[in-house]
Amino acid sequence: MKAAPIDLLLNREAIPNKKFFLISGNELTLMEKIKTLIVDKYQHKEMATVTKIDTIKEFVDEAGLFENKKIYLVNSCKGFDEKNFNNIRNSQNIFIFIQENSQSIKKTKNFFNKEKDCCLVDCYELERDSRIKILNKFINDNKLVLSKDVYWLMVEKLESKYMFFET
Repeated sequence: MKAAPIDLLLNREAIPNKKFFLISGNELTLMEKIKTLIVDKYQHKEMATVTKIDTIKEFVDEAGLFENKKIYLVNSCKGFDEKNFNNIRNSQNIFIFIQENSQSIKKTKNFFNKEKDCCLVDCYELERDSRIKILNKFINDNKLVLSKDVYWLMVEKLESKYMFFET
């Protein structure tokens, strides 16, 4: 399954209930924000704890009797293959893979896009329409009133990086 990052930003309820996420792209601030949204959802919903690992090969299933689920933040898709995936599939934990876009992860991205319990989120620089949607949500959430001139000036001047929308 593929999810649009803008949809997840605008409606946090749109974050799918999946066990495996791959966040990739070239817009690092947007990737970080999507990761934070997913982690927050599962920490709140499942009372999960966060564990960081570099690759999936470092994963060791250490389920305790009274332990909550864990969210594994995996910093690289290196070593990811169908065999490793099948080894972690039965785990009760959540796995979030974070990887900048490159040719080396094309196969992994295709895999995440096809699997039922996986979600692929591609994070690229924001286009004009996306900036408008994010700005509109910010204005509505904060009950702001802007003149048309100021509004369109902001749309044009805001960069294509998500970090400029963070408060």
